[in-house]
Amino acid sequence: MLFKLLVILHTLGATVWTGGHLVLAATVLPQALKNHDPERIHQFEEHFEGFGLASLLLQVVTGLWLTWIYFPNFQNFLAFDSYLSTYIGIKLLLLLGTVALAVHARFFIIPNITKENLNSLAYHIVGVTTLAVLFVVVGAGIRLGGLA
Repeated sequence: MLFKLLVILHTLGATVWTGGHLVLAATVLPQALKNHDPERIHQFEEHFEGFGLASLLLQVVTGLWLTWIYFPNFQNFLAFDSYLSTYIGIKLLLLLGTVALAVHARFFIIPNITKENLNSLAYHIVGVTTLAVLFVVVGAGIRLGGLA
């Protein structure tokens, strides 16, 4: 029962995180770029940021817990000797990429965002969205026994 609950919570977190970034990248960002209006992105982030970060945290906690179930005491979980350990390793790399992009955007781009440098934030949004979709694809591979 616990395993199923963790998978459901992990999936809900992924739904919010990935869905929110898809909405941002596919609807808000194009309008902001078209109108040279960083305020559109700021307004979206103002409403989404807390909920989105909570969903990402939920994914991290449930993901680690699920990894603990698959690999008790985290033994051999990065051995890359099975699709499961390989996919978990890939998800950890995706998480590191997401954190790196988020920290860079939060501390170096967003505080200085203007109409002139809006494209640099757009690259980050597309990057985080791409990583979010890859999270879902790799996560589906875990539940499906691999994608190959």
